[in-house]
Amino acid sequence: MNGAALPPADGLRYGLLGLPLAFAALPLYVHVPHVYAQLGVPLAWLGAVLLAARAFDAVTDPWLGRAWDRAFARGGSAAVLRRVAGLAALLALAMAALLRPPALELPVLAAWALAGLLITTLAYSALAIVHQSWAARLGGDTARQARLAGWREGLALAGVVLASLLPGLIGWSATLALLAALLALGTAALARAPRPPATSVPESTTAPQAGWDHPWRQPAFRRLAAVFVVSGLASAIPATLALFFIADRLQATAWQGPLLALYFLAAAAGLPLWLRLVRRLGAVRAWGLAMLLAVASFAWTATLGAGDVAAFAVICALSGLALGADLALPPALLAGVVAAAGERGRHDGAYFGWWSLLAKANLALAAGLALPLLQRLGYQPGGADPVGLQALTLAYAVLPCALKLLAAALLATLLRREALAPAAGTAAATPACGVHPS
Repeated sequence: MNGAALPPADGLRYGLLGLPLAFAALPLYVHVPHVYAQLGVPLAWLGAVLLAARAFDAVTDPWLGRAWDRAFARGGSAAVLRRVAGLAALLALAMAALLRPPALELPVLAAWALAGLLITTLAYSALAIVHQSWAARLGGDTARQARLAGWREGLALAGVVLASLLPGLIGWSATLALLAALLALGTAALARAPRPPATSVPESTTAPQAGWDHPWRQPAFRRLAAVFVVSGLASAIPATLALFFIADRLQATAWQGPLLALYFLAAAAGLPLWLRLVRRLGAVRAWGLAMLLAVASFAWTATLGAGDVAAFAVICALSGLALGADLALPPALLAGVVAAAGERGRHDGAYFGWWSLLAKANLALAAGLALPLLQRLGYQPGGADPVGLQALTLAYAVLPCALKLLAAALLATLLRREALAPAAGTAAATPACGVHPS
């Protein structure tokens, strides 16, 4: 399987669940703060609620990863698929309750938001972790893992585009009904996708190695995680502030949906480019190139003002192109870490559980720190105070570029030290996906 081609039908069946998961993720991470802010919940309260929800992830994500490893070991793919179906139903119901809240007084409304986030986060996290670890368990070299991730993330981007456009076109009720249908379809498709081979290692022999901190004992995981966290935080801050920036700095509320759709469509269009570059340059160098493209394009956002929609659209397209690499390449590299450690088919879920936690920790820091800080600096949603708008611009445009440059520097340092090897998509070049195990 290491160099085997991935038939498009298999890629589609595997990746389709990514569409409704991303469909759910965009409202969960982008629309929820905006929806509840419009209902009168103060930004500081929202920051605390979002930070508390992500803290909940700190406990559940690694545990969920280990739980999926046990599910695969005890019942195989069939048992896992039954759990996936139940969690998909739970996610659909919880999203409806979160985004269509009843009329409540302010403190109770904030509590409703917290409860809804906790439930949706639990269901979403479980599904996202098993979906990613499913691909890692299928095996293959850098190029094959990148193709699997490309199918998953490409369809996820289609889900993001739908989620960015449909609420404004057909309303939340119809959007949430469509989400439920797509979750059912994605679950059915995964049941017909290629299935990971059954593990031949008895659970009793692996249990002593599967502690909650097991992945962190691997130096390669720690090094890759450091780059992933800094790069992810650079993306999480503008994701949290995007709707505020478009509405208040650009004065273009009507363009929020189309601009978000353009950004994610550009990411989907760029996926084939990054997959080709993986074969030529390796996943690590391709990822570094994407970071530089993101900075070169997004830095211009700091110069924009009211009415600069066309210029911002160009920036969305170019920075969206870079996003495709951020989505597809890190998971492929992580699969290489698991394989190089000799743990494919045994502890994949544990690694991807922590990976999921790191991704959402970035969102937690972005929301829990950026929103209260902006409020302290004088920014209020819908306001026109120049000082507040300048603070919004610095947080949205300048800080993310500085963080992305730091991530690129970390990646370059690792390459110079040969902690990460410049894989060219072949097993002979480097261990698994190009991540040196020691």
